[in-house]
Amino acid sequence: MRTMLATQFNGYEGLEQVDAPKPRVAADRVVVRVTAAGVTPLEHTIVEGAFPRAKSPLVLGNEGAGIIDDAGTSGLAVGSRVAFTGAYGVAENGSWEEYVAVRSDDILPVPEGIDDVVAASLPVAYLTAMITLTQAGFAAGKTVFAPAIGGSVGNATYQLARALGAATVISTAGSAEKARRAAERGYDNVIDLSGEGIGDGVRRITGGTGVDVVIESLGGAFTEQALGALALDGTHVTLGYTVGRQARIDVTDIIWKRARMFGFMLAAQSPTTKLQAWNQVMELIAHGTVVPLVERTYPLERAAEALRYLHEERPFGKIVLEV
Repeated sequence: MRTMLATQFNGYEGLEQVDAPKPRVAADRVVVRVTAAGVTPLEHTIVEGAFPRAKSPLVLGNEGAGIIDDAGTSGLAVGSRVAFTGAYGVAENGSWEEYVAVRSDDILPVPEGIDDVVAASLPVAYLTAMITLTQAGFAAGKTVFAPAIGGSVGNATYQLARALGAATVISTAGSAEKARRAAERGYDNVIDLSGEGIGDGVRRITGGTGVDVVIESLGGAFTEQALGALALDGTHVTLGYTVGRQARIDVTDIIWKRARMFGFMLAAQSPTTKLQAWNQVMELIAHGTVVPLVERTYPLERAAEALRYLHEERPFGKIVLEV
């Protein structure tokens, strides 16, 4: 079978298409024939050698979608359409290959009406968004700040919060062009960072009160500024560092606002938590209140090009490999 293997972690150049044996079914595993696989910032972190848990050589790909080829003893039906995410592409070979052995606990059913490319774009971003909203104590009527409207997690959080009854959802765009594209899609309250800072934008939109919930995956200065945008008794969730690992935090933003701040890892969530969140997301998509964005697809053999595009061009929407 074809795989996209990171033979060593030295950037995009370390990715090679190689042949490998098809995996065999094992205890608590099913073999999935992969039809599409997501491309996420995690893959870039890994190929740059900045993720200590990952060891080369490694097939990348933290999420994917496909068809159950061998169900083993799982009780699942061969031929079922599924999606998955977990330790794939990090601690073991991932979805950038034609077949992958997936833990049965990581299997997520894909309903009719959602095609494989869209299904592959959902697990990491939408499970992260739904679970963090829940853990942050989100409820209808609250205000939410989810920066990076064009990014997968930022867009998923924005859409889910709005669909679930947020009073106001605020996001950011890194350029006037992205702000324009957001407006065309009906996304309001998007701060154009080329002309306004986060603090000024949030104060303008909220009338100076700040937001109840912040969910951001950027790190760096975004973490510092987003924390400062919290309202009294607000909650800040941080789950990534695509902008930077270091942030200067003013502790008075935590103390005086009686704020709560915590980190999030999708891999640490239980199968039950992920499945419940997945079912909620599927219902919202089925009703048309959430519309996942896929900007571009690439064939598997152009995975390095896809990853470069994601990291360097910062697209508006998800990038997916078609296997």
